[in-house]
Amino acid sequence: MNDLVTHRYGIDPYLDWVEKEGLPVAEDYGIDLFKVEMRHWDRVGVKGAAVHLKGRGDFCNMFLMELPPGGSTTPQRHLYEDVYYVLEGSGSTQIELADGSKRSFEWGPKSLFAIPLNAKHRHFNSSGRERALLVTTTDLPMVMNTFHNEKFIFDNTFDFDERTGKGKHFTGEGDLITVKPGNHMWETNFVPDLAAIELKTWGDRGAGGTNIMFVLADGTMHAHISEMPVGTYKKGHRHGPGFHVMCVVGHGYSLLWFDKEKDFLRIDWKHGVVFPPADQQFHQHFNASAVPARYLATGVGGLRYPLTTQNRRSLIGLKPGENGAVSTSIKEGGDQVEYEDQDARIQQIWLEETRKHGVDQKMDKFFPAKA
Repeated sequence: MNDLVTHRYGIDPYLDWVEKEGLPVAEDYGIDLFKVEMRHWDRVGVKGAAVHLKGRGDFCNMFLMELPPGGSTTPQRHLYEDVYYVLEGSGSTQIELADGSKRSFEWGPKSLFAIPLNAKHRHFNSSGRERALLVTTTDLPMVMNTFHNEKFIFDNTFDFDERTGKGKHFTGEGDLITVKPGNHMWETNFVPDLAAIELKTWGDRGAGGTNIMFVLADGTMHAHISEMPVGTYKKGHRHGPGFHVMCVVGHGYSLLWFDKEKDFLRIDWKHGVVFPPADQQFHQHFNASAVPARYLATGVGGLRYPLTTQNRRSLIGLKPGENGAVSTSIKEGGDQVEYEDQDARIQQIWLEETRKHGVDQKMDKFFPAKA
């Protein structure tokens, strides 16, 4: 009798769901989203794919959606959050609220937006000739593995009306919440163009860098955008898993390594390339282009709702008035490598890269003068 019993253990409901949906899965350390294979996704009504980056952790994933010319997705609602980035094309999104009222906005290349939790929504491609390509970072793995009930997640009618936000949050406007450098927040639901949004100085991260943190649809998803001036690079740092880093403007490369490792993993990036540093993996970003380089980072757990102690430590600090570990030197108990403490090979690799691309490097002034 016991031989006939099938024991259920080690189940990953999210991965089982992806297989059931018939989605192709792209998996690697760094992925060019423009090259991912997609197939028709019955649930959404357009081509789609799941993107599982190695090192993404347990909480989040990405979905790709291709809207054909003049096409649209089917109406959707679900109990997981998602943050959309427009890789290519133009269109609009319509959101229907519980009282029957609607909100809509028009997006284009490099737009960023979020859907209020469990709000009914639909995406439309406004072009009759070109496709629209959207990528969304979601917390579905966490939600599906918590409830492992598809009907509860996709057929739930509960209304999170407090997540809707102000009317102006659907028009490209927002509210700037000033906290401290590196933690200034832009609260909205829709950013028309990440290449154009004004950023704020974040000197602790090095070399004249700027950034802004986003609070999108009052959600627990994280998003921020950072910029590196021409001829510069950021300081190395580490944090928990799940932050999907994606180039928006320019091109360059990142070096990734674990503590005590002798060799670097190098990922070259341009618009559409995404990669996630793994848990506590040091990484450092380098602008190799003749224009300021911007990158978007998305994940689970932001400034308003850190979600985990690790999120709080990295982004905010565990004690009142304490800086986040990502901008605090490892010599002071943080997770940032100061320029003077970095591996000597890093600067040499950088100098070779600037010569290759004909870019004047501007990093000398950020290193302490030698005795």
